[in-house]
Amino acid sequence: MKSSMGKAITTTRAQESTNAIERMYITMRHLFNRGFYKPNGVSGEALKNALLQLRPEIYGSVGEEKAELNGLIYVLERLPEGIEQCTFINLTSDEGYGISHINPIIPPKRRRNCYRIDDEQMNIEITRGRSDIYDILTHLTFLFIESEKICNRVLIPETEKTIRDWAKLESAVNKEELTQEEREIALIHTANILGRSFEEILEVYKKFSTKTNPERFLKVIYWLGKLALEEEISGEKRAITFSALLRERLGHHIHGEIWANNIKSVLVKNNLLHRPIHIISANMHSVMNSLFAKAALTSEFPKVDSLEIFEALSSAGNAELRKKVTELAEINGMISIDDTSGTNIDVQIFDTAKIKVNNCSYDFSTEEIDKKPVIFVMDYAFGEQAYETIDELLKPYSTKKNNGSLINVDSVSIMGKAGILEGGKGDLMIPSAHIFEGTADNYPFKNELCAKDFEGYGLKVFEGTMVTVLGTSLQNKDILKFFHKSTWNVIGLEMEGVHYQKAIQSASKIRKSIGENVKVRYAYYASDNPLETGSTLASGGLGTTGVKPTYLITDKILKQIFNS
Repeated sequence: MKSSMGKAITTTRAQESTNAIERMYITMRHLFNRGFYKPNGVSGEALKNALLQLRPEIYGSVGEEKAELNGLIYVLERLPEGIEQCTFINLTSDEGYGISHINPIIPPKRRRNCYRIDDEQMNIEITRGRSDIYDILTHLTFLFIESEKICNRVLIPETEKTIRDWAKLESAVNKEELTQEEREIALIHTANILGRSFEEILEVYKKFSTKTNPERFLKVIYWLGKLALEEEISGEKRAITFSALLRERLGHHIHGEIWANNIKSVLVKNNLLHRPIHIISANMHSVMNSLFAKAALTSEFPKVDSLEIFEALSSAGNAELRKKVTELAEINGMISIDDTSGTNIDVQIFDTAKIKVNNCSYDFSTEEIDKKPVIFVMDYAFGEQAYETIDELLKPYSTKKNNGSLINVDSVSIMGKAGILEGGKGDLMIPSAHIFEGTADNYPFKNELCAKDFEGYGLKVFEGTMVTVLGTSLQNKDILKFFHKSTWNVIGLEMEGVHYQKAIQSASKIRKSIGENVKVRYAYYASDNPLETGSTLASGGLGTTGVKPTYLITDKILKQIFNS
């Protein structure tokens, strides 16, 4: 194709990737409105083709003939165990399954209630908005691609017969228990099926294996192949459906409103609504530990620095230490609110007026009680859920006795993990604006935190723009290089920033439900660098690398709150 000037018009890889993401999201929204789709139908193929064109970094070799193993681990940590065995996957709202006899299955890396209804069907509850649906459908699309790869490798062309490796894998999976020799033989056959080395397969096998399900990897590969074979040979189509209640409720802040009203009722009950409230979006340990760990653990750590204490508290085997810190926090005014709304966002409220002398690691003035800060810590939101929860929280609180009490919000601080585009795991990003991927929306703001606050701590610090992406699993190097090298000056990517800032700005500038001069703080630490091979989220967690940046950011936020 040529322009009127005679020059050929070409699209860059970044533009093609952007188009692929847009097609995926348009298709997913269409399928949601339609109510169902079949992975091997026209719409399902459109999703697979778009994902294959995009080739996200997190899914590695998804576009190649060989199996993608790290991507498989990443996806299955975020989907319910056993989903690979299900022909029917139903996305639902919170429709009361919790009162049934069926125990929920909660994926280790995503807090979702999932229910195995029978041998063929898995129901997944969606209570965190569209981002949750996009996340699940993207992961399922990856699984269907890998499933087809297995089918293509084991099915002999123009026949309904399978290769010998498949028969051997099937035989191993059907045995109640495998000897070491039988297991290794099965893994050798599996390696041939997946186009991978025995060494690679053995490493992944160990990551999947559990005490209750030691052969999980073999079973996952078998069932992925089995359902694809059944679809190819006998025409038994898999299907994804969306319940009528989910389609009716989505976008109406039902769970966010319940969550916010529960919290505001606790604030009223404890006479805290009028006090200066500082909202912090963070994990459920860093603020509590920063405030009380030193005082709680003086006998265990009499002379060590705080970082060693925090690393010890982050270790899996130190439940007793964490219990001591929690007990001291509760004595000193901490109120814990476990979520019952379906948002999966727990809350801690710290009433600093109740903190006793020498029980806290921070000094703050002994001013009148009505001016003492209330620190409100909420667990991480997921994508668009950030807007739903903060938007509802910042609304006036209405009861039968009043028409709406305003919340005295002094500041909102967001600490989170994000992908970094320069630097590595554990490094810091301090944004001056958020831009929303795929739209012209941008949200500049005055960040109370700056790069200078974090100099001299041995971590790289980057200041610039953050891009809020529609899904971390849909990013590839071409798009990210464009964002990083263009005048957008993007330093990292995350999923919630735009949504938080949109809620804050509408509450302060338009609705006037909080003060116009509310302070905002954003700081992120790097969970991965998607521009570096082997450094994506699929390469594994941060481990103790995340301890230092987590507590450094928390410390800077708390010092600003207490010195304001």
